[in-house]
Amino acid sequence: MTDADLGDQARLISLTVGDDPASWTAAGFTVSDHPHAAGCVTVGPSTIVLSGQSPDGSGRGVQSWTVGGLKGAGTGDIDGIVTGFEEVTDPDGSTGPSSGPDHANGATGIDHVVIITPDLERTTDAFGERGLAVRRIRDTESYGAPMRQAFLRLGPSIVEVVAPAPKDDADLDVRPAAWFGLALEVDDLDKVAALLGDGLGSVKPAVQAGQRIATIRHRTYDISVAVALMDRRG
Repeated sequence: MTDADLGDQARLISLTVGDDPASWTAAGFTVSDHPHAAGCVTVGPSTIVLSGQSPDGSGRGVQSWTVGGLKGAGTGDIDGIVTGFEEVTDPDGSTGPSSGPDHANGATGIDHVVIITPDLERTTDAFGERGLAVRRIRDTESYGAPMRQAFLRLGPSIVEVVAPAPKDDADLDVRPAAWFGLALEVDDLDKVAALLGDGLGSVKPAVQAGQRIATIRHRTYDISVAVALMDRRG
């Protein structure tokens, strides 16, 4: 893994999700036009591109993402995660305010994205080769079983890589990494709870000190990726 960590200057430019705009509008997001997709949601310096649903229902979930400021060009992958690579021409402005419209649910940016993998070291090494170093590792059972989390900085956002806790007798698992979900910061989580009602899970303390979190009931809105909402970082 590389010793150079480019995470502070890098940024998460976009995520492409196989959903219809109406699904995200119903969950309190403002969907804007996009020249090459069904619509898009701008949250802080990042964009969630909505590619729409195919007639056969394939291509749901996060299809790909684009990152800026890492090692790479064009389209490639990070341990199976389809990734577009771009240059960042304004790293000092990459954490600036959103130029997009306000959202009824108060979403302001992407706090973190979650990637699952059977092999934490393999996946974090793949990120390291692109210039993202592990900042912290944490053991947890918050996902219902012993797991290990690695945290990597990507500009104002965090990449959380989650894997089963290692076992000495475990067989080698060659499956690639995959998307699990994302967490967005909002201005007022209590206001979102009132807005979405039963469309939002219970508000509870987050792992991050001083923040709370609640999960959008994505099946209610036919959103194909797990989306959590969090208090903004202080």
